[in-house]
Amino acid sequence: MTTLRERTRQAVRDEVLTAAWRLFARHGFEATTVEQIAEAAGMSRRSFFRYFATKEELILVRLIEHDEKIAALLAARPATEGAWTAIRAAVAPIMESHEQHHDRSLALIRMMREPGLRSTIAERERLWIGLMAPLLAKRLPRTSVPFDQDPRPLAVAGAAVMALSSAQAIWAEHPDKSLSRLLDRAMSAFDS
Repeated sequence: MTTLRERTRQAVRDEVLTAAWRLFARHGFEATTVEQIAEAAGMSRRSFFRYFATKEELILVRLIEHDEKIAALLAARPATEGAWTAIRAAVAPIMESHEQHHDRSLALIRMMREPGLRSTIAERERLWIGLMAPLLAKRLPRTSVPFDQDPRPLAVAGAAVMALSSAQAIWAEHPDKSLSRLLDRAMSAFDS
């Protein structure tokens, strides 16, 4: 059970995250300052650093939450589905949300391509691959190789992350295209 103090701390963190992502969508990551985020959240710069170590952490925290939702959707897929089918179905609601909130999603996807976020995005991808690999291992043909020695789950998870990233990169440059179709096309490169 969480304490009142923990719930209050989480509520403040959520408020800061929401304010930050609104600013990021409007101005981009690099152009948004910690001072602007703190002011939008109704706190001082010093208070901001009580909740987050860096501005980059704001990006990583939200992306990890996003990735955990996809992992939960993947885990909930029928056990009989193959890896690619299950991944595509798990990300379908995310694709629909991106397309429904077209302008905001495009702004955020473009922001995540800013040079200042490269290491944060690389860390996110590493964590996401690690999160998905055990879920995908159950969907791959069984072998005598122990999970911790089998590169296939990591390879499939990495390919899925790169397929999504590739589709988003093309969509950022060609927003008239369907993100869902771009993802299907990217995933088809690995599913043949």
